[in-house]
Amino acid sequence: MNFSDSFFKKIENKTNVDKNTILSLASKLQGSNMKDEQTLREVIGDLAKMTGREVSKEKEQKIIDTIMNDNVPKDLDKFMK
Repeated sequence: MNFSDSFFKKIENKTNVDKNTILSLASKLQGSNMKDEQTLREVIGDLAKMTGREVSKEKEQKIIDTIMNDNVPKDLDKFMK
């Protein structure tokens, strides 16, 4: 998947997480099983720490359910608008 610099800029503006940190996390996740609930919880926790945001247990479960049920938008660039 190829993301534009403007996509990363939008994420950085919203989260204060830079492109290199995002790419580093993505690289680390490539070999991970993203259908494993424990892995997803760890990723959500890591992202929450990176962004300085708290994720409630309810929101965490909604994110996990969305990923496990393949309901993630395919065009993330449009999702960020």
